[in-house]
Parts: sequence; C-alpha cells; structure tokens
Amino acid sequence: MSFRICILSLIFSCFYLSNFAQKIDSLPKDIKQKRLISSSSAVSGVWIGGITALSNVWYDEFDKTHFHSFDDSKDWMQMDKAGHVYSAMHLSEASYRLYKWNGLTEKTSTWVGAGIGFGFQTSLEILDGGNAAWGFSWSDMAANAIGATWFLTQQQVWNEQRLLLKFSYHPTEFAALRPSVLGANFSERFFKDYNGQSYWLSFSPKKFTENWILPSWICFSLGYSVDQKLVGDKDIYVTNGQSFQAKRQYLFSLDLDMRELPIKNKYLKALLRPLHYIKIPFPALILDGNKLKGSWLYF
Repeated sequence: MSFRICILSLIFSCFYLSNFAQKIDSLPKDIKQKRLISSSSAVSGVWIGGITALSNVWYDEFDKTHFHSFDDSKDWMQMDKAGHVYSAMHLSEASYRLYKWNGLTEKTSTWVGAGIGFGFQTSLEILDGGNAAWGFSWSDMAANAIGATWFLTQQQVWNEQRLLLKFSYHPTEFAALRPSVLGANFSERFFKDYNGQSYWLSFSPKKFTENWILPSWICFSLGYSVDQKLVGDKDIYVTNGQSFQAKRQYLFSLDLDMRELPIKNKYLKALLRPLHYIKIPFPALILDGNKLKGSWLYF
C-alpha cells in the first residue's frame, strides 16, 4: 500500500543521509549544526510531503467521515501488526543513525529516533481515523509502540540491535483469486499479499556468549507467516467450488547479519548494509498448521 512506500522512503532517506559520511568527531561545530539543520529539514520534508501526498492522493480515493476508531486486531492473523512493528523499529533505527551522525549524544539520538519511528506511524494512523473504509486502530498503535520500544530498549541495554527484525517475500497463487484485495501486480502484491510475506526475528548466539564457535555474522532466524489467507476477518474462503482454509506458519532458518560481515571496504559495506532489513534466503523448516515441512530455499 502507498503508506508503506512512504515509510520506506523515510527509512532510506535517513539511512543514506548518514551512511557515507565522515566521522562526526572530525567536523567543526558549525558544520555539525548545518548538517543537523539540513538533515532535520530533509526528514521533515519527507514526513510532511508524504502525509500531504497520501491525504490528497491515496486517501482521496475513499469516502471521508468523522474521526473514529475500529477494531482490526483479529484481522489477517496479525500479519499487518507484524508489519507495523517492523516498520516502527527500522524507522526508529534509521532516524537514530541519522541524528547520531549529526552529532547528537547517544541518549538523545536514541530517544529522537524512537520518537520519529512512533510519531510518523501515528500520523498515518490519524489519517486512517477519518477514512470511512476503516478507522483509527488502537491495535496498530500498540504495534507501532512495540516497534519503537523494541529499538529503544535494545539500544539502551546493549547499545546495539542484537534482536533483528527482518522481512522476506515470495509471490503466491492466492493473489490472483482476490486481486482487488491482495494486489493485481507484483508491486501491489509485495505490500498486500500476506501469504507471500514473512517476518523474522534473527539473532547471533555470538552476541550473547563468547563461547559460541560460529562468527557473529551467522544468525538463527525465527519467522512468522500465513497461508491461504484471502479474507482479513475470515479463515475460510470458498470460490468456484474450491475451499481455502487459512493457517499460521512458523519458520526456522539461518540468516546473515550484513553489518557483521568481515568487509574492509567501507563503500561496499555501506552498499550491503540495507540488506540488514531483509532476510537472506536459506533452507527453512516450516510448521504449517500441524504439519512440519521443509523448503530448500525459502524467500
């Protein structure tokens, strides 16, 4: 959906503004101040511009109503909530990196980052509140808060992100059955077909114990997805005499922490770092309902 594209734009704006810069300690104070003003202006521009564009383009396609809330906490087997947690966490981290690059202290950068992560998602939710097709979702807000807190807590406890939230996607045949809901083309399906999406928790045991023999860039990864989910609030869908029963899927796989790879070239390392948001394809075990199966290469 368009609002997710807006989130990704803000995440990568923050990331690329900070990623190729020289160390902040080597810069004069006036340069740091100019950088802070320029970066904050860029973030504000993306934020305000994105909200304005969504209000005038995306939300203009739907009927307006008074501000109201609605309960979608049980829809889509909470896949959309996982997306909110993921987006808020990574937006918080990208914003933190940007303001740390601008010369703010570790503590201030952490809180500013979490504030932007939660605040931007909140502004999108407020737009939802005036839409007749849905409304302001308290469960979405809870997921946004979890994502921002996920980042904030790890940064304060470990001064780094050890429990990584990642995303993967593969096309499915289910979107063709309901293209208006699950997407009519690849770009729409990437954001709307939850059957092809997976959210992952990746971590390296090396980060928690020095006795672990494998390097810190090798991770275990626990994933969550759904299968045959074609209607948000119903688990059974029947079409053309064929019945589909929605199921939750729990996944186990390996992953790579792209930040920890022993790459000395700083430009190559910077180019690879955005893969930090994505689960690297590996073989996987899949608990599909009550059945355990495997995939030689799971995206």
